[in-house]
Amino acid sequence: MFIKILKSKLHRATVTGTKLHYPGSIEIDSKLMEAADIAPYESVLVADLNNGSRLETYAVPAQPGSGKVVILGAAAQLIEPKDIIIIFSFGYYTPEDAEKLKPKIVILDENNKIVSSS
Repeated sequence: MFIKILKSKLHRATVTGTKLHYPGSIEIDSKLMEAADIAPYESVLVADLNNGSRLETYAVPAQPGSGKVVILGAAAQLIEPKDIIIIFSFGYYTPEDAEKLKPKIVILDENNKIVSSS
């Protein structure tokens, strides 16, 4: 049996833009994706701290070091620029592996620079 467990998260990312007419996803600075162990096109859950919206999409890498976090497609109806969001990634693990797992938590400042990582 496998259980779904938090693998990593980008905590308090600031949305830098939206593009409504785009085939949906979230564009994230590739250095931030690497820091949080999020693979290109990996499924992610996004929670908006400003309005409580939650949605599932996939991560698309943006230019490294750009600080970009851009909401693409229909999700742009739910999340606005400057909103603070949490981006979660999950994995499926055996209960034995899950006991040993320590999720990678990357905390960002208002400019999407890494403040701390564990």
